[in-house]
Amino acid sequence: MSLLLEPSPTIIKEQKLYREMGLTDEEFAMVERILGRLPNYTETGIFSVMWSEHCSYKNSKPVLKKFPTEGKHVLQGPGEGAGIVDIGDGLAVAFKIESHNHPSAIEPYQGAATGVGGIIRDVFSMGARPIALLNSLRFGELTSPRVKYLFERVVAGIAGYGNCVGIPTVGGEVQFDAAYEGNPLVNAMCVGVIRHEDIQKGIAAGVGNTVMYVGAKTGRDGIHGATFASEELTEQSEQKRPAVQVGDPFMEKLLLEACLEVIHSDALIGMQDMGAAGLTSSSAEMASKAGSGIELNLDLVPQRETGMTPYEMMLSESQERMLLVVQKGREQEIIDVFAKYGLEAKAIGRVTNDQMLRLYHRGEVVAEIPVDALAKDAPVYHKPSQEPAYYREFQTIEYVPTINDYEETLLALLSQPTIASKEWVYEQYDYMVRTNTVVAPGSDAAVLRIRGTNKALAMTTDCNSRYVYLDPVIGGKIAIAEAARNIVCSGAQPLAVTDCLNFGNPEKPEIFWQLEKAVEGMSEACRMLETPVISGNVSLYNETNGEAIYPTPIVGMVGVVEDINHITTQSFKQPGDFIYVIGEAKREFGGSELQKWLTGRIFGKAPTIDLHVEAERQQQLLTAIRAGVVASAHDISEGGLAIALAESLMSTNGLGAYVTIDGDVVAELFSETQSRFIVSVKKEHRQAFEQLVQAICIGEVTNDEMLHVVNGDTSIIHVPVETMRNVWKGAIPCLLKSKD
Repeated sequence: MSLLLEPSPTIIKEQKLYREMGLTDEEFAMVERILGRLPNYTETGIFSVMWSEHCSYKNSKPVLKKFPTEGKHVLQGPGEGAGIVDIGDGLAVAFKIESHNHPSAIEPYQGAATGVGGIIRDVFSMGARPIALLNSLRFGELTSPRVKYLFERVVAGIAGYGNCVGIPTVGGEVQFDAAYEGNPLVNAMCVGVIRHEDIQKGIAAGVGNTVMYVGAKTGRDGIHGATFASEELTEQSEQKRPAVQVGDPFMEKLLLEACLEVIHSDALIGMQDMGAAGLTSSSAEMASKAGSGIELNLDLVPQRETGMTPYEMMLSESQERMLLVVQKGREQEIIDVFAKYGLEAKAIGRVTNDQMLRLYHRGEVVAEIPVDALAKDAPVYHKPSQEPAYYREFQTIEYVPTINDYEETLLALLSQPTIASKEWVYEQYDYMVRTNTVVAPGSDAAVLRIRGTNKALAMTTDCNSRYVYLDPVIGGKIAIAEAARNIVCSGAQPLAVTDCLNFGNPEKPEIFWQLEKAVEGMSEACRMLETPVISGNVSLYNETNGEAIYPTPIVGMVGVVEDINHITTQSFKQPGDFIYVIGEAKREFGGSELQKWLTGRIFGKAPTIDLHVEAERQQQLLTAIRAGVVASAHDISEGGLAIALAESLMSTNGLGAYVTIDGDVVAELFSETQSRFIVSVKKEHRQAFEQLVQAICIGEVTNDEMLHVVNGDTSIIHVPVETMRNVWKGAIPCLLKSKD
């Protein structure tokens, strides 16, 4: 659209064109008051993206304030590209998780790929070198052609980008449920390592300093991507395919290396990724954080398409671009660094002292907006909250299943896509590139060594959204606790959390209630387990034709292994080792894999959790691991103890297990009671282990390649490990190949 064809401010108001951009009548009136006049087309677009939920968190800010964000290790909390936590020796870890759900629903390959690219830039914009990628994915049931297509293309997009950019994809999770049929979730996490003195911030400070654009040229892809991510998906969403960006991982690799070199120049003042809302958000946010203003000459913006308007340039979400603020007079130093990598660095503006975002195009001022109005002073809403009727009903239900064949049940659960091996997924990822990966995908947490030290980093993503649906407070607590359990099982001390809050439409009181309560539960667990929230993302409006996804607050967590000799995995190690269970099973089946398999539905009460007990058991186990008396450790989660036993055998060669179960057999084997672990211990360490950890010995590792479970004198499961392995590994490939 040329400038001459853009509607006038009067027409924008009279025909309410601003609604198409995502602004409400009340918000447009606010814009008019802020400016003291009607906004033009470009200004209307700028306000609409900056005031979208995706950029402003206008519906979620009051809730997000409940999170604990400070702690003894925290160097940078929420508000920058990524959070940063101290790990000692002058080193720190930077990490963040973000969503790319709506783009992935429309164009799964590029939606997923650019989600990976964007999160990488968030981390290296802080001055950190990215060392690992993780993801958390949700899809509908793996039986429909569309879900199979989305699943295959999302995984291909993640692999295509991560493998090309040379950062290992080391962990993640995939779950399947009909609630995600129309609206998949694609959450990408990046972890980086940084020296304290190299930490950067996205600020536009110093009046007269130069604003520089670096990286790829601006095109028309991704325009209004932030707004698109802040509305429900409908049958018309397919028409918004142009809003999905296109990524170039090879360009990203060059940009990454150039930015990590330029941080060592004291000419650099600030740096920020052009993510959601592109040039608009990076410029306005950098100025607002510094209490300054910015002037940009849009004629100088590198463009890959002809005739681009100010509206298009400011709202484009073209990938692989960064905005830098550089000391005046030292621009050439920056230009020379980027030129070494074949990249363009171009001065496009300057820092001012009037706290305005002022845009010039063809010699005219085409936008003039207070930066704070776009950033920190964006509207905030306190949405009504209402407990849903289904929740009250579920609290009255006591669901107890009946099982006649335990072996059949075990094999059936192993074949459920959410439990089944994700090897089909992670085999497509290069998880060994850069050769720092010590524990690859498939165990409780991924572990990477930190070169030059004796330390390692453990990392995971977790969330059982069924529990959050049944009871958001309990489900929120469990999401944090399960992530911490996975970190502890790897031999690491949990440090901090990044989260991606995926929910439905917050304008519906029942949905806002889910969000509010889940954050309350997460916050309580974070305080108890001393894992503050240092970064994150909110993704709302995850609905298709009015049907919301399960509330899904994904937790990304990182922990530090103080000594690489403490690294622990879930697989049993040798015959004769004793098998222990930490924690007792209860008759809790609401939201369980067993319930889903038997009834096809999720209902009833979520499993309970006592955070004091959780913290105590985690600390006991970590102490035992550090004392060198634990051979393997695995948390008991989806599917219960039976599945945890099977998983502890899947990667072994020649091993089996003989286990004795007492009490309620169904609960002991398949309940998903929280705060439980399965641990193996060498015979010579038995006494030392029992002095450190409250646990029950239930059996030992054998050399017969069988899982044998007995109850009293009765054998209730006697199945070859190879049979379990074939079912577990074959489930997802078989579903993908099956004809519907």
